[in-house]
Amino acid sequence: MTSAMHHEAPIPGTYMFDGKAAMKGYALNKMCYSLNTAENRKEFLKDEDAYCTKYGLNEEQRKAIRDRNVLAMIHAGGCIYYLAKFSGMLGLTVQDVGAQQRGVSVEEFKKLLKEQGE
Repeated sequence: MTSAMHHEAPIPGTYMFDGKAAMKGYALNKMCYSLNTAENRKEFLKDEDAYCTKYGLNEEQRKAIRDRNVLAMIHAGGCIYYLAKFSGMLGLTVQDVGAQQRGVSVEEFKKLLKEQGE
Protein backbone atom coordinates (compact mmCIF):
# COMPACT_ATOMS: atom_id res chain seq x y z
CA MET A 1 0.00 0.00 0.00
CA THR A 2 1.45 3.35 -0.94
CA SER A 3 1.52 6.36 1.31
CA ALA A 4 -1.02 8.12 -0.89
CA MET A 5 -3.41 5.20 -0.64
CA HIS A 6 -3.57 5.01 3.14
CA HIS A 7 -4.06 8.76 3.49
CA GLU A 8 -6.90 8.77 0.96
CA ALA A 9 -8.84 5.96 2.63
CA PRO A 10 -7.87 5.78 6.32
CA ILE A 11 -9.40 3.21 8.59
CA PRO A 12 -11.54 5.09 11.15
CA GLY A 13 -9.89 5.19 14.57
CA THR A 14 -6.55 4.00 13.23
CA TYR A 15 -3.25 5.72 13.86
CA MET A 16 -0.85 5.04 11.01
CA PHE A 17 2.69 4.12 12.00
CA ASP A 18 4.61 5.51 9.05
CA GLY A 19 8.02 7.08 8.52
CA LYS A 20 6.97 10.31 10.19
CA ALA A 21 5.71 8.46 13.28
CA ALA A 22 8.87 6.33 13.34
CA MET A 23 11.06 9.42 13.36
CA LYS A 24 8.91 11.04 16.05
CA GLY A 25 9.07 7.94 18.24
CA TYR A 26 12.67 6.90 17.67
CA ALA A 27 13.83 7.59 21.26
CA LEU A 28 10.74 5.96 22.78
CA ASN A 29 11.05 2.86 20.61
CA LYS A 30 14.78 2.59 21.25
CA MET A 31 14.12 2.75 24.99
CA CYS A 32 11.37 0.13 24.80
CA TYR A 33 13.62 -2.15 22.75
CA SER A 34 16.29 -1.83 25.43
CA LEU A 35 13.87 -3.44 27.87
CA ASN A 36 14.57 -6.81 26.26
CA THR A 37 17.24 -7.36 28.91
CA ALA A 38 16.50 -8.00 32.55
CA GLU A 39 19.29 -5.63 33.58
CA ASN A 40 17.67 -2.73 31.68
CA ARG A 41 14.19 -3.52 33.04
CA LYS A 42 15.64 -3.39 36.55
CA GLU A 43 17.35 -0.06 35.79
CA PHE A 44 14.11 1.38 34.38
CA LEU A 45 12.06 0.30 37.40
CA LYS A 46 14.67 1.71 39.79
CA ASP A 47 14.48 5.24 38.32
CA GLU A 48 12.08 5.70 35.41
CA ASP A 49 12.83 9.38 34.93
CA ALA A 50 16.59 8.83 34.74
CA TYR A 51 16.04 6.00 32.27
CA CYS A 52 13.83 8.20 30.08
CA THR A 53 16.51 10.90 30.20
CA LYS A 54 19.15 8.37 29.19
CA TYR A 55 17.18 7.68 25.99
CA GLY A 56 16.19 11.29 25.30
CA LEU A 57 12.42 10.99 25.59
CA ASN A 58 10.47 14.22 25.12
CA GLU A 59 7.81 15.45 27.55
CA GLU A 60 4.91 13.94 25.58
CA GLN A 61 6.58 10.53 25.68
CA ARG A 62 7.52 10.87 29.37
CA LYS A 63 3.94 11.77 30.30
CA ALA A 64 2.63 8.74 28.40
CA ILE A 65 5.17 6.55 30.25
CA ARG A 66 4.24 8.04 33.65
CA ASP A 67 0.52 7.60 32.91
CA ARG A 68 1.02 4.04 31.59
CA ASN A 69 -1.03 5.18 28.61
CA VAL A 70 -0.14 2.96 25.67
CA LEU A 71 -2.46 4.82 23.29
CA ALA A 72 -0.67 8.09 24.15
CA MET A 73 2.64 6.31 23.53
CA ILE A 74 1.40 5.29 20.08
CA HIS A 75 0.44 8.89 19.36
CA ALA A 76 3.90 9.94 20.58
CA GLY A 77 5.45 7.75 17.88
CA GLY A 78 5.56 4.42 19.67
CA CYS A 79 5.48 1.23 17.65
CA ILE A 80 3.12 -1.32 19.20
CA TYR A 81 5.72 -4.09 18.77
CA TYR A 82 8.23 -2.23 20.94
CA LEU A 83 5.54 -1.03 23.34
CA ALA A 84 4.49 -4.63 23.96
CA LYS A 85 7.69 -5.24 25.94
CA PHE A 86 7.08 -2.13 28.05
CA SER A 87 3.42 -3.00 28.61
CA GLY A 88 4.19 -6.57 29.59
CA MET A 89 6.91 -5.49 31.99
CA LEU A 90 4.35 -3.37 33.82
CA GLY A 91 1.75 -6.14 33.89
CA LEU A 92 -0.58 -4.53 31.35
CA THR A 93 -2.56 -7.12 29.43
CA VAL A 94 -3.77 -7.06 25.85
CA GLN A 95 -7.21 -6.25 27.28
CA ASP A 96 -5.78 -3.25 29.16
CA VAL A 97 -4.28 -1.90 25.94
CA GLY A 98 -7.43 -2.67 23.94
CA ALA A 99 -9.57 -0.82 26.47
CA GLN A 100 -7.28 2.22 26.22
CA GLN A 101 -7.55 2.14 22.45
CA ARG A 102 -11.36 1.95 22.61
CA GLY A 103 -11.64 4.54 25.37
CA VAL A 104 -13.55 2.22 27.69
CA SER A 105 -12.87 0.43 30.96
CA VAL A 106 -11.23 -3.00 30.91
CA GLU A 107 -14.49 -4.57 32.08
CA GLU A 108 -16.42 -2.87 29.26
CA PHE A 109 -13.81 -4.03 26.76
CA LYS A 110 -14.01 -7.64 27.99
CA LYS A 111 -17.81 -7.48 27.72
CA LEU A 112 -17.51 -6.16 24.17
CA LEU A 113 -15.14 -9.00 23.22
CA LYS A 114 -17.51 -11.57 24.69
CA GLU A 115 -20.49 -10.09 22.86
CA GLN A 116 -18.60 -10.10 19.55
CA GLY A 117 -17.68 -13.74 20.06
CA GLU A 118 -21.29 -14.83 20.48
